[in-house]
Amino acid sequence: MFRARTCRESSTAWHRTSRPLFRRRCPASAYRAPQRRGRGSGESHRPNLVAGRQVTTTDEQLRAVFADAGCRGWVRAERIDGTGTVVDYEGDDPVVAASVWKIVLLVAVARAFDEGSLTATDSVRLVPAQCSPGPTGIASFADPVTMSWRDIARSMITVSDNAAADALLGAVGLDAVARVIDDLGLEHTRIVGGTKQLGDQIVRDTGRLNADEAVGLLASNYTVVDSSGFDPAYTSCTTPRDSNTVLRSVWLGTAASPAQCRYMKEVLSQQVWPHRIRSGIPYPDVQVAGKTGTIGPIRNEVAVVSFPGETPVAVSVFTRAARMDLNLPLVDQAIGHAARIAVTAVRQASR
Repeated sequence: MFRARTCRESSTAWHRTSRPLFRRRCPASAYRAPQRRGRGSGESHRPNLVAGRQVTTTDEQLRAVFADAGCRGWVRAERIDGTGTVVDYEGDDPVVAASVWKIVLLVAVARAFDEGSLTATDSVRLVPAQCSPGPTGIASFADPVTMSWRDIARSMITVSDNAAADALLGAVGLDAVARVIDDLGLEHTRIVGGTKQLGDQIVRDTGRLNADEAVGLLASNYTVVDSSGFDPAYTSCTTPRDSNTVLRSVWLGTAASPAQCRYMKEVLSQQVWPHRIRSGIPYPDVQVAGKTGTIGPIRNEVAVVSFPGETPVAVSVFTRAARMDLNLPLVDQAIGHAARIAVTAVRQASR
């Protein structure tokens, strides 16, 4: 069982200085991975302080980051061309996909556009009250909207729109998603349904009337309630390795046609959430294109990080927190910190 550290326990990290610290954001050109020394691949070769403790290897750094945030973590980072060092921290363990599954659906939709079974520019009328619930996108609207299929897919990724995702899943079918999983060789990925199915699962497990009541109960740390929706054995699941495989197939142009792969890269680069991987790699000339996933204690993000003049790096970070609060900024920051550690190790070893 993990628990978050208190201010007293982390006094070394909280009280290093009495003065406020101000840091000017600088371009990535000013941030260069340290030159590699020694033979150990995937190691930083430079001491790193986490909560006042000195750690050295990449695995030790990642373990310390997750422990300090009060969560478990799973990480994999690698160049999209498959060359160089791979950072793998429990990267083959099954994990809850949460909304990360929407990337697999995005590939299925892109293939449907290629095949003509779905026309990207066709207009679709959606009534929010009849859609899957969610805190963002179409589900949060008061009035019916008309959008093209490709913009519905864009909303699914950029703001993690649950209503958009289930509309697309209804259009292409679960079999199309399964074919993507088979074609890309995602050996440990399983998609059992859309966001409504997951919501129904949580409502059933908690005995509540609707998803809002169920999430409210699960977010309370004064009750001991769990859900099979948080167990990869009983819900849509993947692994960090499989998630990187999907991203790499998009960036290498093998997931769909070249035109649709460009479209998917564009959409993934438009994701609006900056609080996870982007928080650890905030440089203005570095592109972070990815997809988050959040449900209960689960917080994830998978992304492709592109530094100027370098081969992009795919990185996937999955976590499960000890607490179920709706907002866990320490875990969000840990995802960014872990991504930076892993991406830096891959870049460093490539020099």
